[in-house]
This record gives sequence, structure tokens and C-alpha cells, in this order.
Amino acid sequence: MSPRTRTSLRLTAATVGAVLLATGCNAAAKDGDSGGGGGGTAFTLVTPDPVAQNEFLKLAVSGVKAAAKAHGGAQKVFQSSDTDSRQQNVASAVDAAPDVVALVGFEFADIVAQQAEAHPKQQFLLVDACTKKTYKNVTCAVFREHEAVYLAGAEAGLLTRSKKVGSVDVLDTPQFRRYSEPFAAGAKKVRPGVGARTLFVGGQSPFNDAARAKDQAATLASGGADQVMAAAAAGNTGVFQAAKAKDFRAYGVDANQCLTSPGVVVDNVLKKTDVAVEKGIGQILDGKGGTTVSYGLKEGGMSLTGLEPGLADSKCVIAEPAHADVLKRVKKLRDDIAAGKLTVDDPAA
Repeated sequence: MSPRTRTSLRLTAATVGAVLLATGCNAAAKDGDSGGGGGGTAFTLVTPDPVAQNEFLKLAVSGVKAAAKAHGGAQKVFQSSDTDSRQQNVASAVDAAPDVVALVGFEFADIVAQQAEAHPKQQFLLVDACTKKTYKNVTCAVFREHEAVYLAGAEAGLLTRSKKVGSVDVLDTPQFRRYSEPFAAGAKKVRPGVGARTLFVGGQSPFNDAARAKDQAATLASGGADQVMAAAAAGNTGVFQAAKAKDFRAYGVDANQCLTSPGVVVDNVLKKTDVAVEKGIGQILDGKGGTTVSYGLKEGGMSLTGLEPGLADSKCVIAEPAHADVLKRVKKLRDDIAAGKLTVDDPAA
């Protein structure tokens, strides 16, 4: 999990095209159909929030589409907007009895547990969360966010001039500290003596408080931090505003946030839900469901924008030619982590 809204940083992005916002099961069932072959295989994706506002969820949609194409089947996407619509959409998806019902987010953990017990023949894929109890018909896909955050921290350590880095995190919990402690560790790995500080958004709306996130980022800058991990969910916009005003550099999550804040965002920690959805569905179809699979750097489930194709057009600071040596060192760290030569401590372990 990650600090997206509530567990993964579901961040503002462009509209997803032909997928319709469904606030209830009837609307979703009627209008959520999408292409596919005639092989009889079918997959349904249920999201906890509207896709149009979440880059993380856009990737999940891409994953279910890729699975449908790979397996010659059809796919549907049911978009939810609140607790009631989530329950209704899952019930509607199960009623249609597709080969796999895929769901993204911790919001579905209890719902899936109930449905898995009531419908033991229905296969479920739960992404970015897992049920408390193990079920033979529930496959979980989780992420090792801390590995990619560590790499972003290494970039920060190599780029800092003040030898001070910081993080703006949504909440002070082990799960969310996956976006702050590894950032500090990565910076200290490549630059011994670097100081690190984390401030938390908290309050009534920790996942959507851009003003509070901006204030916390400004406080870090006032303390000398010139490289700041933005892990404030929708509040990341506030961190980037502070970065521009206070002349420090920030690191985004999930989406390529360099596009909306060019010159301010160095790089982004990417969580590839498309990989988890497509591979998870394939795993279930191969008869290997009922397990929990962890996706990190080795599996291609986590990465940085700076390590992906298309970097030259990313508008990220790390794409500047002057930082080629930084990326070279970060790639070496990535390879060491993927090969098991370097272990990144997991605050949520």
C-alpha cells in the first residue's frame, strides 16, 4: 500500500476516455462494458473512486484492458464514488460471474472477504491490499513502495546542496512512513552526514489538504531542506507550490507529476498497478491463485520516472543532461536491490 488517497496516492490526472463514472451497480453494469474478443473469458475491475481523478486507477484500467487483450476476452470497469456504490458495484460484478473480479484498494478488503465466503467459486484479485484471512479464491497483489522511495532518496542525497532532505507525509503510521524513512535512508546511503526530517499533514483531511501540505513543506524548506519527498496524496499540489515559492526540489508519486510542475519535480515514485492487475489475472487463469504476490523493483511493479522509457519528454529535473551521473548511480542501486544484494528496510514490516 501507499499513501494514495488513504493507501495509495490517488492523484489528479486526465480523463480516462471511454470508461463511464458509475455511482451505482445498475449504471456500471449497463455502461461499463468494454471491448474484448470472443473467447468467453471476462474480467471486471471495480475501483474505489472515479478513475478520471486517479492516475493510479488509470493504470489499473490499462491492466485489465491488457489482460482482456492477452487472453482474448472482454472486460468491464465499474467506478465507485462512496461506500454504498463500492458495495453495489462489487455485488453487481459478482452477479455477472466473470472469470476474475479485480479490485483496487484497502476499501475493498472487508467486502471481498464477505463475497469470497459467499461465492467460493468466484475468483477475486485484490490489488494494493489484502484480506485479513486467507481465501483460496482471493489473490492479493501488494507493493514494496519503500524500494523505489529509497532510490528517490538516493537522487535527493546526490543532488542536495544543503545536505538536508525532508518528506511531507499524510499520516504518522508505519505504512505511510514507507514514503519518508526510505527516502532518508537512500539519501544517507549516497551522502553520509545528510540530515532528514519528516512532517505530517494529519488533521481532518490528511489526503486532500493542499494548504496544510504546503505549510509543512515550507517549514521543511525554512529548516534548510532543499529536496522534499511529496507523499501528501492530493495535497502534493501544495508541496509543489511551496517548492516553486521557496526554490527547493520535490519528488512526486504514482503519476509523472513533472508534467504539472516542470522545473520543480525531480522524479516520481511509480507504482505500476497495470502490471499487478495484468499479471494477477494471468496468475489466476493459470490456476495459481489464492496467494499474495509482492511487486517491487525486481518484478517491475515499482520504478522511477527517471528509470523508464520516455524520460527525455518527462519534464523531470532528473532528465537534464547534467544529472546523467546521478541516474547512473541510481540504476546501480536499483540493480543491487533487484538482485538481492541490497536490502531496504520496510517501515511497515
